[in-house]
Amino acid sequence: MNGVKKITDGIYWIGGSDRRLERFENIFPIPEGVSYNSYFIDDEKTAVFDTADISISDQYLENLKDCLEGKKLDYLVVLHMEPDHCALISTIAGLYPEVTVVGNAKTFTFMEQFFPESASYKKLEVKEGDTLSTGKHVFKFVTAPMVHWPEVLFAYDEVSKALLSADAFGTFGALDGGIFADEYDFEKDFLDSARRYYANIVGKYGMQVQAALKKAATIDIEMILPLHGPVWRKDISWFLDKYQKWSTYEAETDDIAVIYGSLYGHTKSAAEAVASLLREKTGKNIKVFDVSGTDVSYLIGEVWRCSKLVLMCPTYNNGIYPPMEAFLNDMNALGVQNRIFALAQNGTWAPVTVKLMTEKLQGLKNVTILEESLTIKSALHKSDCDSIESFTESIAKA
Repeated sequence: MNGVKKITDGIYWIGGSDRRLERFENIFPIPEGVSYNSYFIDDEKTAVFDTADISISDQYLENLKDCLEGKKLDYLVVLHMEPDHCALISTIAGLYPEVTVVGNAKTFTFMEQFFPESASYKKLEVKEGDTLSTGKHVFKFVTAPMVHWPEVLFAYDEVSKALLSADAFGTFGALDGGIFADEYDFEKDFLDSARRYYANIVGKYGMQVQAALKKAATIDIEMILPLHGPVWRKDISWFLDKYQKWSTYEAETDDIAVIYGSLYGHTKSAAEAVASLLREKTGKNIKVFDVSGTDVSYLIGEVWRCSKLVLMCPTYNNGIYPPMEAFLNDMNALGVQNRIFALAQNGTWAPVTVKLMTEKLQGLKNVTILEESLTIKSALHKSDCDSIESFTESIAKA
């Protein structure tokens, strides 16, 4: 079945969606699925920008064959060498042995690590500012190292003003029949997935994303063609503003996330009480998460969204409750910045997690850890009301 979608004159989407994959990179749950985007250029010379994941190989190869209509494939341009986009390079090279593979020096180093046979491919090495003409279309290459691999390239078509952006501006989520972001209610259907995708996969590289955004600001962009998720042709500035906030670690909203760990429900009760009072005091949107029942990738997405984070943790083996510790470690690994943290602990005989969580959080740049903390001894009682009142008041005023 033909799965080709026209983007603009001479540029076609030939990707596919995977709704069966449970975890992206075998880490991040994707109940919403994921798309793998590849782009075909139908011009005096033909070209493909990136391949796809092996999971959609049959559909992908059928799409490519339909586009070529018996013509030869002149160029295979590799913007990103991650396996979910490069898995079919060897297959394409075998089917179209005259193809010239285009990439930069690091691209070809990585390619030989994945595909030793690629040493014999016809290659065209490009660098920042180089161009590739297919006839009517002229693609100018822009380096985007560490967004989020070191070899990443963008390609800007000077004719259609389309930016092929590799993994930048991507999102989790299968495509439901439409290829363009404006065919969906993106804020409802994709924004949470886009934020979670950015925070967990690209989030550590805010400085490098900023460098790429500065380059993009010098280009007249009318479309963005990412390797995951829908293509942007309208309201591009709205999505660029999200990337500006995310890459500078600026909170997207003034909302507050209350994230708790609880063995038997007592810390949970305290978290619910704190959330209720915070909503009354601030009028803000409050979201409550169980660190044991919520995959850490969703929590990281909330970190990028919310300005304040309340962490409530029981003491476990004289340390931090393991799911909370994993969350704290992930925040450190991703370089979270510019957030306000309020800390609470529970313990029957020796609560120590405020101290231990503080030590973890002090490794982050430009974060505020509120001086006032909350301690629950075993279970929440009426006698704790004044402490919770004071604790939530300090968060509201922060």
